[in-house]
Amino acid sequence: MATARELGNPSTGNSHLGIMWISRPHFVGRQTGLVFTHLHVHTEYSMLDGISRIPNLVARTKELGMESLAITDHGTFYGVVDFYSACKEVGIKPIIGCEVYVARNSRFDKDPSERSPNHLVLLARDNVGYRNLMQLVTKAHVDGFHYRPRIDKGLLEEFGQGLAVLSACPSAEVPRLLADGNEQEAAKAASWYKERFGDGYFLEIQRHEHVPNLPKINEGLVSLGKKLDLPLIVTNDAHYVNKVESPLQDIYICIQTSTTINDEKRLRMEDDSYYIKSPEEMAQLFPDFQEGLANTQLVSDMCNVELDFGQTHLPKYPTPNNMDADDYLAQLCEEGFKRLYPHPTAEARERLKYELDVIRYTQFANYFLVVWDIIDFVRKNNIVYGVRGSAAASVALYTLGITEVEPLQYRLVFERFLNLERKEMPDIDLDFQDDRRDEVLHYVIDRYGNDRVAQIITFGTMGAKAALRDVGRALGMGYGEVDRIAKMVPLKARTLDDALRVSPELKTAYEQEPAVNKLVNNAQGLEGIVHHVSTHAAGVLIADEPLTETVPLQRPAKGDENSPVLMTQYSMEPVAHLGLLKMDFLGLTNLTILDRAVKLVKESKGVDIDLQTLPLDDETTYDLLSSGNTNDLFQLESAGMQRYIKALKPSNLGDIAAMIALYRPGPMENIETFIEAKHGRKPITFPHPSLEELLRETYGVIVYQDQVLLILQQFAGYTLGSADIVRKAMGKKIASLMAEERVNFVSGAMDKGYEEPVAGEIFDLIEPFAGYAFNKAHSVSYALISYWTAYFKNYYPVEYMAAVLNSRLDNPEKTLASMNECFRLNIPILLPNINRSDEYFCIDHETGDQRFDGPEKDALIGPGLRIGLAAIKTVGEGAVRPLVADRKENGPYKSIDDFSRRAGATGLNRRTLESMAKAGAFDSLASRGSVIQALDQIAATAQREARTRDSGQSSMFDGNETVSESAGMSGIILDAPEVSDQEKAAWERELLGMTLSHNPLIALAALNIEGVFNSLDHMTEEASGQPINVLGFISTIIERSTREGKRFFIVNLEVMGGILEVMVWPDTLLRTADVWQDGRLVMISGKLRSRADQISLACDSAIEFDPENPTMPPSAPARPRNGYNGNGNANWNGDSNVYAKKTNGTKIETKAENGKNQKPADNIISEKKAQMTSNYDIPAEPQKVVRLAVTESEDPNHDAHLLREVIGVLLEYPGRDRVNLDIRTGERLVRMDLPVVSTGYCEGLHSRLEEILGSDTVAVHQELGLGMEPPEEKPVTMPLETAPQPVPEPEPVPSTVLEEIPVDAAGPQIPISVPPEVPAAVGAETSRDEPPF
Repeated sequence: MATARELGNPSTGNSHLGIMWISRPHFVGRQTGLVFTHLHVHTEYSMLDGISRIPNLVARTKELGMESLAITDHGTFYGVVDFYSACKEVGIKPIIGCEVYVARNSRFDKDPSERSPNHLVLLARDNVGYRNLMQLVTKAHVDGFHYRPRIDKGLLEEFGQGLAVLSACPSAEVPRLLADGNEQEAAKAASWYKERFGDGYFLEIQRHEHVPNLPKINEGLVSLGKKLDLPLIVTNDAHYVNKVESPLQDIYICIQTSTTINDEKRLRMEDDSYYIKSPEEMAQLFPDFQEGLANTQLVSDMCNVELDFGQTHLPKYPTPNNMDADDYLAQLCEEGFKRLYPHPTAEARERLKYELDVIRYTQFANYFLVVWDIIDFVRKNNIVYGVRGSAAASVALYTLGITEVEPLQYRLVFERFLNLERKEMPDIDLDFQDDRRDEVLHYVIDRYGNDRVAQIITFGTMGAKAALRDVGRALGMGYGEVDRIAKMVPLKARTLDDALRVSPELKTAYEQEPAVNKLVNNAQGLEGIVHHVSTHAAGVLIADEPLTETVPLQRPAKGDENSPVLMTQYSMEPVAHLGLLKMDFLGLTNLTILDRAVKLVKESKGVDIDLQTLPLDDETTYDLLSSGNTNDLFQLESAGMQRYIKALKPSNLGDIAAMIALYRPGPMENIETFIEAKHGRKPITFPHPSLEELLRETYGVIVYQDQVLLILQQFAGYTLGSADIVRKAMGKKIASLMAEERVNFVSGAMDKGYEEPVAGEIFDLIEPFAGYAFNKAHSVSYALISYWTAYFKNYYPVEYMAAVLNSRLDNPEKTLASMNECFRLNIPILLPNINRSDEYFCIDHETGDQRFDGPEKDALIGPGLRIGLAAIKTVGEGAVRPLVADRKENGPYKSIDDFSRRAGATGLNRRTLESMAKAGAFDSLASRGSVIQALDQIAATAQREARTRDSGQSSMFDGNETVSESAGMSGIILDAPEVSDQEKAAWERELLGMTLSHNPLIALAALNIEGVFNSLDHMTEEASGQPINVLGFISTIIERSTREGKRFFIVNLEVMGGILEVMVWPDTLLRTADVWQDGRLVMISGKLRSRADQISLACDSAIEFDPENPTMPPSAPARPRNGYNGNGNANWNGDSNVYAKKTNGTKIETKAENGKNQKPADNIISEKKAQMTSNYDIPAEPQKVVRLAVTESEDPNHDAHLLREVIGVLLEYPGRDRVNLDIRTGERLVRMDLPVVSTGYCEGLHSRLEEILGSDTVAVHQELGLGMEPPEEKPVTMPLETAPQPVPEPEPVPSTVLEEIPVDAAGPQIPISVPPEVPAAVGAETSRDEPPF
């Protein structure tokens, strides 16, 4: 059947391996020229070791003149559709494949040998093979996942039709057997594949340097090929596109395997040959395998897969009596129409008829019925839901009860949702309360089958900061050094290119520091690459046939093996291309909040509330919105939104919808015009008189996409369907399309009688708006939820805030901010109480156990919110649920004895008890100090009693045992003294997030002080760089000196929510020296600075604050943000920082305005202030000095690296403790104070530092008072720097404080030197009289 042909060079008659070859008569590849197809190719979706981005991969293949290309990622199909589309777009033939993992035995086995399964390359020869490959990849993930997704030979027999097979790399079955010298078993294995795959099985030859046994493997493969009459094929196992990317791939593997390039034993590819080589390079690499090269084209010719992007796979709704879906939909809509439109207009009837006609034409009736079925389930089960996106524009959906917004009232354009010209399926995006979303998902699975419903995958990519941190770790750089660079990337920078352009600090480091240059360059090479998979937050697929006919599946990213909900391996866009019905099932926390608020109002007030029937014109609700006090309201809680909503003063739902649409980049520049026009302070102008009717509701501003569509229709004669197509094209900003469309628009406008120049002006106006205008239906739908949340906060604030807090327990920062909001609303937050707390926050009408550090008349009264026991840090829900249940069933705990006997021991360990005690949960039974002292006895008693009950024996306390006078029946002694208020405060701050038993700031929170920040949660990035006023208590003061010897202070100011660091520089300190005293209430004006997650204030002026006679600092800033002051309503200093109560607020006069309000410095402050500040001298935590003992070594580079490591660890533990280095240099010991490095000392930090520096190198001391220095330590002036760095003279920078110490007083040392760039290593940055951080 064959003629003789040599494997090697035909001219010599000998192959490289001395083997003769037999040609195959069915060879159909090209006979002339260099032909080659890469058939073993990994993209970035091979997430362990592939970094080829599909667009670059395809472009390079085209550039090299190759006409076909395969994708063979490890075990997945993630990139297949994108790869297929990219190849088709440039005229390259896509070959769909996968390098699968084959279990050594069964895919169900999970013994140790299965940790390293065999590799195998599978390629789809046709669409049958493509579907079989999807089945194999799915079953590998669903059934065979054990470290890797595995198939087995049983599956290959079942789903082998239509596949071509390559024997794969040295980690495959046949090559491994050959490497082990087991030629007989290798031949047996190869024969098995040949028998099943016939002419589609090829032995794969690779040539890479330093691969163990590869020459031996290749020789064995050639021998097998001759022996079994099997064709050879050559590949290059490509993992990156270009040769120069080899180092990037090495770094990427280090990232994925958590190692560094310094680890000689790391997983890596030993040479730089794993790239897309040209046909010429492959011919040079394999001059002795000419037929192996040509066989790549043979395989290319046999692989022909065509993906169908035009067919839809909608699920079929089971209609009654198999009624036609369109007829049943029309019947349901008519029933709803009669109910919702008792007196219908002709417009409403015509609109419904038109929509049903469009739905019939586009064949989406089943889609609408499926959504109706889901919402019917949701309504019957009282699950709160909402609809996002353009779906709210449909009267049909409104009559079906799917949407709550009447489209005609708000002039919503149906064609934005669905039209005759639209080719893709419309989106009906559903929001459900997040704690019940899974109920809906499981209903859909039960209804339509778990093989036809799946969630959708999403791919996480490396962002700018993540790329820097991951690459820095892989390069072996110190944490502190990488952290310094990462913090230079602005939060809003989307890429490192953006960051280099907008951050001078990063640009300078990049240009001047070789290590940073290398870090950034490598990070840019990997930035944006696929890094991990996760489950899309909302995406769900529903199909009319088993999904594996169309998409491969796997287990969800966080799912367990028994989860009935699978996940696609294709993301949102590929799924849509394949015609599958994708729906958004988003879990929305605010809907959960509303559901809980409704239930709490029913429980506490006996009032039934139906969200759908709430009046939308409630005046006092709009008053609340107009106050700008919109914390914890849906879509309205950011500082910027609060500022604008206050200036807008919304009076209807349309105003809220417009603000939601406008408050985004782009439209935001029109907010001022919108607000000023609404209030008549600016005349309303229209681009053309004919557009007045369309733009009147938005005061002449184009806000919505719907308006763009209507303008195109009215001005230029477009149908609304074609107008929607033009709108989308405008959004893509393709110049050629826009030029063409401009001609069409002008022509249409002229046909309607408009002049050409006017038509051109109108097109130029709407073009940019089309790109960023908002979907009106979406805005109105979200505005409705915003209004509902405002309604509850207005009428039922206690119930609403309880719901808010219980929805945010997994986010400590948001929980703290909401607790602060409660104080602004005069809602007491009460300590956890074993006899009154539930598991979570609950409403408690008994507030007698609260302590108030202010005037009695200002104490918060009325029902409060009691912190739940599970809300205490380190206390789990499982541990406290039985305690609450027992109390509710058997009555309150009467004593610690009683608690110990009844508590049980499940989940209730000593640590849990300690956290509860320190948080005050047992204060009603015994003093906190005595409970802490007796914890071991309490825990032991609880465990002993639990064991006794479990064994069925009588308790030792069931009789009439004699009770000790100093202890209860259990013998628990509670005679320890009470702890101090300071210690209680520290415990509560640690475990609850704030101090409740002793916190003068609570009295401050309810003060309505116009133009003042008193809470950390309002000092956001938006306020960074802005002048602000801040009110708080001085917690601690640290004195430092600049290089010139000038004193400055670092002041820790306690405000609601935490500590704000205030820098008081020398010039300011001279003016304000008499203000700075511990425990004093002060008003500070200055500029807020935000760097990464740290916020600080550079003080310009400060005064002691008297609440009875409030004044502002003499030079209080008044510059408005972005130049807009909204007629005095939108300054940074004028809103969004304190809750404005319904009574009039306090107006503060500056000293410059009214001199008679000034008081002498020594005047006695008011009683109110005295009560607020009395005994308030508690720092957030005791101030300490962490002292590290080190010794300079012979290698400055080593010392610099070690110091960066130390600083990195210090920065991992945020706090306000100072850091000293005791450095032995030569014959002296020098103490270096690091003023710009602070830390939070704890045992964990101590251990970490000693891991780096050695044992006994870390000591901690209490901070000395101002002006106090150890008498034996004398300052020295010699610098430690090896090469002094120039510092600009006008900029005072805190110096390191160097002190010479007697050598015999020194502690243990280790080698280290001080690098010249120490200040930069912690992010030094100076500007005028501002801090270097």
